[in-house]
Amino acid sequence: MEMMGDNCAMTAQTNNPLHGITLEAIVVALQAYYGWDGLAQRIAIRCFTLDPSVASSLKFLRKTPWAREKVESLFLFMLREQKRQSHSTPQNEASN
Repeated sequence: MEMMGDNCAMTAQTNNPLHGITLEAIVVALQAYYGWDGLAQRIAIRCFTLDPSVASSLKFLRKTPWAREKVESLFLFMLREQKRQSHSTPQNEASN
């Protein structure tokens, strides 16, 4: 019976697109893509609006589950957007 529980946990992690990605990597990628102003517009939290830094953002996000969920959700959205852009670029170039 215990073996099934382990398999379920492993399956859940392999299906989790955030598995293996640190919160720091997420914040750095979002900041590089949107910039601090863009992040502040999308998620209204002080660590993005008032003297933003990766360190202050990590400190806040680790203590605030609802904000971390928003940041993780935005990260997944960014990945989907990047994937869409990379798929549409070759088609657009071929039609030019």
